[in-house]
Amino acid sequence: MSKDETAAVHPASRGLEAIIRTAPLPKDVNGNGDIFGGWILSHMDIAAGVAAARRAEGRVATVAIDAMTFHKPVFIGDLVSIYGEILSVGRTSIKVKLETWVDRQRRRDGSLGAPASVKVTEGTFVMVAIDDEGKPRPVPA
Repeated sequence: MSKDETAAVHPASRGLEAIIRTAPLPKDVNGNGDIFGGWILSHMDIAAGVAAARRAEGRVATVAIDAMTFHKPVFIGDLVSIYGEILSVGRTSIKVKLETWVDRQRRRDGSLGAPASVKVTEGTFVMVAIDDEGKPRPVPA
């Protein structure tokens, strides 16, 4: 286990709940046999939208991804959990910090190993509250 993995504190131990839990399928792999980064990014975008919509009490749209880091690959058989927390709220915007963790038991070669929780990605998404016409609106206090 790397220093990054042992130093990472699981979000559940910080009181955060998973916004999304899912499992990748064989159709989601890239040319190297790992799960395509775009698949992970799209699920993180959905999770950011869920967290921000709760806070905004309505529709939101993604306007930026401030930072995105892919730490480890995701494999078929991993259970993917995306955790998030609101970092800040502006007049119309909401900044959401996300971490993606996997529960992993299978090794890359398909053999079983000891179960492990591994942080695979993290990113900061900026969402904007929008009205029915898609225009920015104030986030409720």
